[in-house]
Amino acid sequence: MYFCNVFALIDCNSFYASCERVFRPDLRNKPVVVLSNNDGCVIARSNEAKVLGIPMGAVAYQYKQLFVKHNVHVFSCNFALYGDMSNRVMNILSHYSPDVEIYSIDEAFLQFKGFENYDLNAYALEMSRKVNKWTGIPVCVGVAPTKALSKIANRIAKKFPERTKGVYVMDTEEKRIKALKWIKIEDVWGIGRKISDKLKLKKIYNAYQFTQLPPEWVKSEFSIVGLRLQRELKGIPTLELDEVKTKKAIATTRSFKNNLTNINDIKERISTYAALGAEKLRGQSTCANVILVFIQTNRHRQDQKQHYQKIIVKLPYPTNSSITISKYAKLGLQRIYKKGYAYKKGGVIMMGLVPENERQLNMFCDENPKHLNLMKTIDHLNNKLGHRNIRLASQAMGRTWKMRQEKLSPRYTTEINDIIQVK
Repeated sequence: MYFCNVFALIDCNSFYASCERVFRPDLRNKPVVVLSNNDGCVIARSNEAKVLGIPMGAVAYQYKQLFVKHNVHVFSCNFALYGDMSNRVMNILSHYSPDVEIYSIDEAFLQFKGFENYDLNAYALEMSRKVNKWTGIPVCVGVAPTKALSKIANRIAKKFPERTKGVYVMDTEEKRIKALKWIKIEDVWGIGRKISDKLKLKKIYNAYQFTQLPPEWVKSEFSIVGLRLQRELKGIPTLELDEVKTKKAIATTRSFKNNLTNINDIKERISTYAALGAEKLRGQSTCANVILVFIQTNRHRQDQKQHYQKIIVKLPYPTNSSITISKYAKLGLQRIYKKGYAYKKGGVIMMGLVPENERQLNMFCDENPKHLNLMKTIDHLNNKLGHRNIRLASQAMGRTWKMRQEKLSPRYTTEINDIIQVK
């Protein structure tokens, strides 16, 4: 039995670790972990690393001896590489269906309309093999009549790779019920710890038991969202693919390299964050009406005085000019800064976003028309030269924010100097 309208969830296996292995074939079948920003904790593990008992979120320095003992290959996060490899995977998937929702950096939903005459298992296997062949990234595919069920089908494909070959098609009622009875309620997509704990009090331990609850009770306890999930698990398509939407807010926040007490040092950081945020606005052709500026001390240092403050600044007109946004961000900082505190983090959040070509003009004051062409020129030069060489005067020219990445791999696909050389 094959459906005429189904969903597929494609999930890259141990994605970050797999990206590192693409260019290091000597690491296949060996334990690999990838660390978070500043090499803090484990955010990705190969199957071999999982077998060693390394948990997700493991603090790196606490597991250092285990890494050495078992020859675990440790990498700093290389988001330039991961982002580019993700784009390659998604581009390949788009050849198999025009209806694609990129759910995360390593996951995508595909919708197959009018595929009633296709052998979906063979089609999914072909898709999986092509992604692996063209990128070196292994994937699992779950196919089912709804998005929620495709998540469960994908989980089955990943859990039993020898039997499924990385692909599972939930194409019968018998398979649906068997899968729902197999998956624990806390593992169902969209059900968090609080909801699962509440359901367990009613002796609901798996997804099938959840589908047997009265819809009226589900709606009253978990709102319309819970009811939609229940319908999805019953095999009733309720959730459609999400369209790509413009972000409703853009945040640029960073921890300072050192504790900062001087307002001029903090101004430089806030100016830089404002400029980065403005650049992101221009990248999606939007303008901000409002910005939020915040600063805070190191909450982990209880031996120091603590202070956190934020302020919302209304801009005189919608803008994506780095000059204008930086100016008002620094004015906001002056109002919330307090002398005598050692600040560790700050940020600027762009809010009230509107399309660049639909912004409301101000009768009494408007942006200098030269800003538009100036920003275009700056963006063009920075894209060409790299490393944001063109900056505002309020930004320190020789200063960059850099994570601690002691085990960073080369950016094989995005940096010309890191391209593999064949000898």
